[in-house]
Amino acid sequence: MQPFVGIAFRIASALAFTMMATSIKYVSVRYPVGQIVFFRSFFALIPLLVWLAWSDHIVNALRTHNLRGHVLRSVINATGMICGFMALAYLPLSDAIAIGYASPLIVVALAAIILKETVRAYRWSAVGVGFAGVILMVTPQFGVVSPELADASRATGAMLAIAAAFFSAIGAIQVRRLTETERTGAIVFYFSMITTLIGLASALLGWNMPDATDFAILVFAGFCGGIGQILLTQSYRYGDASLIAPFEYTSMIWAVAFGWIVFDQLPESAVIGGAAIVISAGVFVIWREHQLGIARRNALEIAAKRSL
Repeated sequence: MQPFVGIAFRIASALAFTMMATSIKYVSVRYPVGQIVFFRSFFALIPLLVWLAWSDHIVNALRTHNLRGHVLRSVINATGMICGFMALAYLPLSDAIAIGYASPLIVVALAAIILKETVRAYRWSAVGVGFAGVILMVTPQFGVVSPELADASRATGAMLAIAAAFFSAIGAIQVRRLTETERTGAIVFYFSMITTLIGLASALLGWNMPDATDFAILVFAGFCGGIGQILLTQSYRYGDASLIAPFEYTSMIWAVAFGWIVFDQLPESAVIGGAAIVISAGVFVIWREHQLGIARRNALEIAAKRSL
């Protein structure tokens, strides 16, 4: 294990995904969301296929035993992607990303409901506290904190960001099921391929011809998405998930920086406070999962010794 290498990869992946979101927000008002989904997914395939060809025999990496499961996961996450991209058009960058931090908390709740996992009081408490943070984050979007900022478009953006987090959480549950039979390369490849086709189908509804600058930005967004996925996958090869996962939240630093530099937008205090609460709850859930994992391993070791 090389934990510092894993942490560096995870921080770099957060930067790549934030650069992707920044690029998409920059062009979102000029192009249909389906067209953006296509560029994001199609051009993500290029670095992904290069990585798969370099790191593994590509045929083995892409072999699947559950194409239907990949299609289901892709449709779910494509829906979340569409909601998330639309939210970027309405919200400041940091607000949209911060609301997305609700997704891991929703995963805990859905794991108990759908996968029948045992979720005890500690994690339920963290989920409850985290959702309180989400409520705090969305209050400025509805003009609760600052009535002068009340704006129907920001309220719409907040609801879309919450919907994106919800669909992302459902997609994560489906990914857990896929990992039982599928390789990581196949899971990432089929998602990018199927969402590319979904985005391409939206051309029937009408696309806009990008100029050279916007075309470069759309391609860049796709590359950032693909590279971010590769960096994310690689990060967990060098350290335990409980150590690596919290560094996802460094994306808030990048989001505030890019939001200020590119869009001259800074998050309000309620968003910062709510994000801090959600991040704290998320880190606690990760820590609790780590503790439970240790307890399960110890129990298995004791049971194995007794059977000898």
